[in-house]
Amino acid sequence: MDNNRKYFFEIAHRIIFVLLFFISPSITNQLMAQTNKDKPNVIFIYADDLGYGDVGCYGATKVKTPNIDKLASHGLLFKNGYATSATCTPSRYSLLTGQYAWRREDTGIATGDASLIIDPTKKSIADVFKLANYKTAVLGKWHLGLGNSPGPNWNHYISPGPLELGFDYSFIIPATLDRVPTVFVKDHQVLNLDLKDSMLVSYTHPVGNEPTGKNNPEKLKMMYSNGHDQTIVNGISRIGYMTGGNAARWKDEELAPIFIDETRNFISENKGNPFFIYFPSSDIHVPRSPNKMFVGKSGLGPRGDAILQLDWTVGQIVHILDSLKLSDNTLIVFSSDNGPVVDDGYKDKAVEMLNGHTPAGEFRGGKYSKFEAGTRVPFIVKWPGKVKAGTQSSAKISQVDLFATMAQLCQQKLDAQDAPDSFPLLNSLMGKDKVGRDYIISHNQGLAIIKGDWKYIDPSSGKSYNKFTNIETGNNTEPQLYNIKIDAGEQTNLASKHPETVESLKSLLKQIEQNPNSRTSKTN
Repeated sequence: MDNNRKYFFEIAHRIIFVLLFFISPSITNQLMAQTNKDKPNVIFIYADDLGYGDVGCYGATKVKTPNIDKLASHGLLFKNGYATSATCTPSRYSLLTGQYAWRREDTGIATGDASLIIDPTKKSIADVFKLANYKTAVLGKWHLGLGNSPGPNWNHYISPGPLELGFDYSFIIPATLDRVPTVFVKDHQVLNLDLKDSMLVSYTHPVGNEPTGKNNPEKLKMMYSNGHDQTIVNGISRIGYMTGGNAARWKDEELAPIFIDETRNFISENKGNPFFIYFPSSDIHVPRSPNKMFVGKSGLGPRGDAILQLDWTVGQIVHILDSLKLSDNTLIVFSSDNGPVVDDGYKDKAVEMLNGHTPAGEFRGGKYSKFEAGTRVPFIVKWPGKVKAGTQSSAKISQVDLFATMAQLCQQKLDAQDAPDSFPLLNSLMGKDKVGRDYIISHNQGLAIIKGDWKYIDPSSGKSYNKFTNIETGNNTEPQLYNIKIDAGEQTNLASKHPETVESLKSLLKQIEQNPNSRTSKTN
């Protein structure tokens, strides 16, 4: 009897083992599917050069932005949302790394042939999502360099790049609309490149026999006002020289619909998984050459038309989510890389056709400026059922905080060296906390710090006014102190009347500069 029982249990054990072998993956997959179902999709829509006053929900009346406004009416609008820098590359660097770009010397406005400036051995925000089993994509403007030093060979495998930073899929323009090369890079290769017509790009000297804005102005459909006089592509002269790659070159007017198609495809293919999309739009950066759907529709010239195109883009992304019944489980964050600029190098009548529109709202400065308009930008969060619709927050939040906040959302632990300047502010992002971070650091050829109602701008050399862009830079050899609660336009420098506040903020700023990890330091 004992032998029979022993035999029975041996057979039963083997049967159970075989069943578990086949059933366990199914159970595991079901559990994983249930876990994934609970995770929100996340989309960052990152505008380019969009000002605080360029959006209806932030006070614009001369241009209509119904889709962006709808994000706010269905979500949370931040009154004190900040980019980290007043120009594009450093702000993008901070968003993806959780580190202030000014901590490194090679994070200024990148040329179109720059090598990758983000260290692929360190954790990026996309890595955080991948560790949480998200599918990840970047679709839009990159402007953070590609390849190893001294820069990419456009005719070969281009690496490292976004795929080495945690993105599963990458469909990008390498730099900006006004910089060559004017091609798409899909994953590791230039899209549609004919190797019989190989590409060459230079930012130091002319290459090939391509016409330039300087030598061939008769070939231009948009005249430049400052710089932007080098290789002509699509009737517009750019910064930098390129030759070859004719079949791969994009047309400015087609960019927005193409990126929406890419977004639709990625979401459709990954709707069964949680996904993260970093969507850095190229609108409303110069040259402003929007799709024919928007030309002449704003009444404010190409800049206003580009705002309409950006707003349409936002609406299309929301429509894609709605059509796939994904909106209720998708967190959308909308913001801009820096403040506004009207004339940024092309004679597109943006200045002449402002028609009373105030891109910076009530703030002073703009892109390239230490004043508020340089870095205080639209910042909107929509997450149905989690973020109360139609609400506003005065909490201070910086784009550098999105890294640690997303790690918090995904329940991913950050090591001390990860995202050293990023604070986990999920409660602020969801509108539960009305304070946010203790201080804001902003950067443009020097630093400024905001704490409480006070803003201190460190003394710096350099021109106080950029005549080409008509923007006050905030440079001053004397310390500047403003009470931005009662003087949002930074008109009255109170440094001489409040020396103790100047010294306190100056000391805090120095501590943050000297400590490479502000998140774990005693200053936070």
